[in-house]
Amino acid sequence: MSTTFRTAVVRVPDGPDSIEIIDVPVTEPGPGQVRVAIAGAAVNPVDVAVAAGLFHRRGLVHQPHHTGLGWDFAGTVAAAGPGVGLPVGSRVAGLIDGFDRDFGTYAEQLVVSAADVAPVPDGLDLTTAAAVPLNGVGAAQLVDLLGDGEGRSLLVTGAAGALGANVVVLARERGWRVTGLARSQDEEFVRGLGAGFTDRPAPGWDAVADAAALQEAGVPLVRDGGLFVGVQPGAEPAGERGITVRALIARPDGARLAGILQAVAEGRLPARVHAVVPLDEVASTHRALAKGGVRGRYVLRP
Repeated sequence: MSTTFRTAVVRVPDGPDSIEIIDVPVTEPGPGQVRVAIAGAAVNPVDVAVAAGLFHRRGLVHQPHHTGLGWDFAGTVAAAGPGVGLPVGSRVAGLIDGFDRDFGTYAEQLVVSAADVAPVPDGLDLTTAAAVPLNGVGAAQLVDLLGDGEGRSLLVTGAAGALGANVVVLARERGWRVTGLARSQDEEFVRGLGAGFTDRPAPGWDAVADAAALQEAGVPLVRDGGLFVGVQPGAEPAGERGITVRALIARPDGARLAGILQAVAEGRLPARVHAVVPLDEVASTHRALAKGGVRGRYVLRP
């Protein structure tokens, strides 16, 4: 077995061209950990922002040598540490969190806490499963910030995107009367999630779930005394007119992820893969995602 593996990092973040693929030593899992051979790692907008240095400038990253890229993954357990019940060969998906780390999921393998991964159900391929953890768990945690809807109105921005589409479904289950904001060509998809649709929203919503990161432009859509939940921690827009402002910080939750993966496998939650690309094409993939308009996730294959 090789003593090193390949992983994508940035040393001095400055956009896609600053991404490097380097060799790092293989480490064995400790107590409660697993080493996963990665089959796929989703490319998310937050990764593009990390590579561009956004979170370095906000003071959230302090790595002395390099910063790892990638938040979610799927693969097979290659080794398990003491106290782990997952056998080698188990198909799993998972999420890692935090901006200040020298490793990420854009890699051939990864050592993570076994509590942060979940089994991938039979019938759900690993490529699709790789696109689920951040947007699925993140959507569930965003809806937690919204609370129970009790029939109140909710506008979900970016409702055709990976995060927004999950928010639409999960918020409806919590009793919100949901309308999705998206481009006109996405109307059929958004309505298929069971939501109303708009591409030109008027103000007055009880709450806005800002999956599209409209930020300051999204706050005026909320009624006086309403709720705005954003997705850029550390850069929340200012509240006004008695509006409560909260921001999602997605955290790993293996138990919750298990239920979300099952819902995807059963078709109750959407998961779309736009394309599968080799890890070596990470820079061009970041450039393509940054242009916008992509429906479904790019998934990197080591």
